[in-house]
Amino acid sequence: MSQLSAENAPKIGFIGFGAMASRMGAHLTKAGYAVTAYTPTGKSSAPSVRMIDSPRHLAQQTETVIVCVPDDEALAASMYGENGTLAGMKSGAMLINTSSVSPEATAELAAAGEKAGITVLDAPVSGSTPEAEAGTLVILVGGATDDVAKAQPIFDAIGKITIHAGPAGSGARLKLVINGIMGAGLTALAETVAYGLAAGLDRTMLFDALDQVAVISPHHKRKLKAAKNGNFAPQFPGRLMQKDMRLLLDAAAREAVPVPTIAATTQMLSLGRRQYPNEDYSALIGIMEKIVANDAGKRK
Repeated sequence: MSQLSAENAPKIGFIGFGAMASRMGAHLTKAGYAVTAYTPTGKSSAPSVRMIDSPRHLAQQTETVIVCVPDDEALAASMYGENGTLAGMKSGAMLINTSSVSPEATAELAAAGEKAGITVLDAPVSGSTPEAEAGTLVILVGGATDDVAKAQPIFDAIGKITIHAGPAGSGARLKLVINGIMGAGLTALAETVAYGLAAGLDRTMLFDALDQVAVISPHHKRKLKAAKNGNFAPQFPGRLMQKDMRLLLDAAAREAVPVPTIAATTQMLSLGRRQYPNEDYSALIGIMEKIVANDAGKRK
């Protein structure tokens, strides 16, 4: 989008300003928006952004609020109550929820927004911190067509593609589908890499070979390269991926859809979250490698 002048810069407030949101905020600032933020700690990884002391006060000072929090509980804590975001928003304002939360929490927020005369879009993003840094996220939006069009300049500033998934709630559901594929794929890699190592394949050859084959996605090849070097710096923390698997497992059960692969994936990622909750979810590859190495040592 074209650069906006300082005098008429639209005001955007972020609820939650961690690794993903701070990068989105930087792109919006470059596009000419005036960005403020609220976090429960009052701290931000972007010192140049002005921090506000409550969700309500932030909402009172901005025209659009973007929510980027980790789970249903954090969403409820920041949205509702006398100091919540909804209490400070004016009728006609827009609330964009980029959080990965349950369909039930998404529906509750949409209903509360409608009651208050606020436009609510569920717009979780596909991509991790590298995509947020590059401004190449894929935005998955649920909401009315006209409302999505109004928010398009914001989406254009933070992402490369906007997918209008359907009416309210559709973005949240599509996000669960995508993350389910990510989680199951990573779990399959962790298990099969462990088999290869246990069977005596050379470690370097194995990781390099997997980097060359078409059956593995670019996302998972990036995870394999990091695992080869033992680098599990969090681009997508294990606690968040395991949370998304749990949400998908519950959502599928509500639709009576059998998802045994997702159930097994959730258990494996629970192991990863238990041991390395704040490392990247690909740490599961390292966990499985360690199990194999320990077992090999016991057999000698």
